[in-house]
Amino acid sequence: MSTYAVVLTGGKQYLVTEGQKITVEHINQEVGNNVELSMLAKFDESGEKLELGAPEMKQKAAVKVVEQGKGEKVRISKFKSKTRYRRAQGFRPTLTTVEVVSI
Repeated sequence: MSTYAVVLTGGKQYLVTEGQKITVEHINQEVGNNVELSMLAKFDESGEKLELGAPEMKQKAAVKVVEQGKGEKVRISKFKSKTRYRRAQGFRPTLTTVEVVSI
């Protein structure tokens, strides 16, 4: 029976299980370091055991930093008609891939 948790990092919430790898907003840690993430909820597959935080639980989820990298390029363009005004800009967010060690 799997245990699920809702973790909070980078202002976003992720539904995770143990052993799962997820890509999140940049975490300023080196590859191989362990980090603790805030848990908002924890429950099992059947839904019988449910623990909710108000807003966060006292327990933390332990994750291991697997990879640091960049995401896909986002193109930003500005355009005004009839004035020959065009601007283009690119942006690549820095991302971190983490593996959930324990919930």
